[in-house]
Amino acid sequence: MGVLNREGDLQSYGYKNDDFDTNSSEVQLETEESICRAFFPYTQESPIPKPIARYLLDPQKNPPEPFIGAAIDNISIFLISIELRKLRHVKYLLGAIDSLADYWTALDASKPWLCYWIIHALDLLGYKIPERIAQRAISTLKHMQSETGGFAGGPGQDAHLAPTYAAVNVLAIIGTKESYDVINRTTLLEFLLRVKQKDGSFKMMVGGEVDVRGTYCAMSAATITNICTPELIDGVAEFVGRCQTYEGGLGGFPGVEAHGGYAFCGLAALELLGRTDVLNMDTLVRWSANRQMSLEGGFQGRTNKLVDGCYSFWMGGVFPIIGKMLESMEKDADVLDYVYDRDALQEYLLVACQSKTGGLRDKPSKSVDYYHTCYCLSGLSLSQHQISFRHDLKDIAPGPLSSLLWTERVEHSRIVGSSANALETTHPVLNIRLDKVRKAFVYFYGKVAEDVIDEVDIEIIRN
Repeated sequence: MGVLNREGDLQSYGYKNDDFDTNSSEVQLETEESICRAFFPYTQESPIPKPIARYLLDPQKNPPEPFIGAAIDNISIFLISIELRKLRHVKYLLGAIDSLADYWTALDASKPWLCYWIIHALDLLGYKIPERIAQRAISTLKHMQSETGGFAGGPGQDAHLAPTYAAVNVLAIIGTKESYDVINRTTLLEFLLRVKQKDGSFKMMVGGEVDVRGTYCAMSAATITNICTPELIDGVAEFVGRCQTYEGGLGGFPGVEAHGGYAFCGLAALELLGRTDVLNMDTLVRWSANRQMSLEGGFQGRTNKLVDGCYSFWMGGVFPIIGKMLESMEKDADVLDYVYDRDALQEYLLVACQSKTGGLRDKPSKSVDYYHTCYCLSGLSLSQHQISFRHDLKDIAPGPLSSLLWTERVEHSRIVGSSANALETTHPVLNIRLDKVRKAFVYFYGKVAEDVIDEVDIEIIRN
């Protein structure tokens, strides 16, 4: 599938306004035009893709390895010329380690998020985090941990579920005893219970607002650190179920519009709880599939909104969980190839969202930033690697340990461009690398996690 190898004019796949212009339709058409300009060199209409023209027109130059043996009249040569600029992205991300521009002071209460966006993106790119950076992250996050539990957005600030999630993920990515031991599990559980409400929801902080993102942040941090007590999870699934709307997606709390970020957070929280049964599956699949844009290939976050690279994860991350749900209903999970176009999403991210100087962005008209770099790469990883749940082993991994049953089906990988574009594999629910999830679970759960991992690996070898 994909967008770039379609026949005919790309714009024929675009938005139809029925000859009734609105502000929304005009901005949508402008966005489509900018994306068509980015796509054109790689389409069948373009005589030679610009990035490889110099190799095809100058026989004296040696083409890079991915182009050797490629046939000019085959559409694959157009697609294989698409490159993930890994080294430039690494350079862009490393540039934030020692200093940030003045305008980043607006995120003074989001310092653990900056750590997570940068370190997770580097990790997906296969960049080994240097000891100096790891130690700085550990030292920084120690100062963000509240004495009464959880992590704050900055030193001396109040604990909040969002930076708590980010901090726990960063410490899990670093993956050392020193980083794990930063987390005070006793006070973390106390904090989570303080912000939990009687109806099963979570406030983002003491005295803060209820938000299903907080539910996901709480369940993710509790799952990784092995503190999912019965009291903590009681009523949570029922609250999330009430967040599903008539469209099929999920809102931030009951009664509000469905949104990609909330949909992922709610669905992922339910997956961690083993309670996706509270949702209407048919409407969820329909709503999720309709968020992928027909021309752009990327996802929008809400009905009648623009494409945005970050939703490659927030919406793209919904589909592995949907695949698990379909398999549990004894349906073929390969049907996902018909409701979610992995190739089209990769094309949007690689062609429209990459900056030539490093970093990824919302869309061609926007600037790069660390948030979009992180979530564009997270979505790209999920679309490259098919991650499936081992239903045959669920009896040996009850409760939170089921997170260890997500494994990669290597034979179903789909990499747009050359194989050099492949990223590391991220966990579809926790969004840190699969191997880092395993390592953290072994530390926090002990031998029982080791036994699950051994059994999973044995079954992979057998199959």
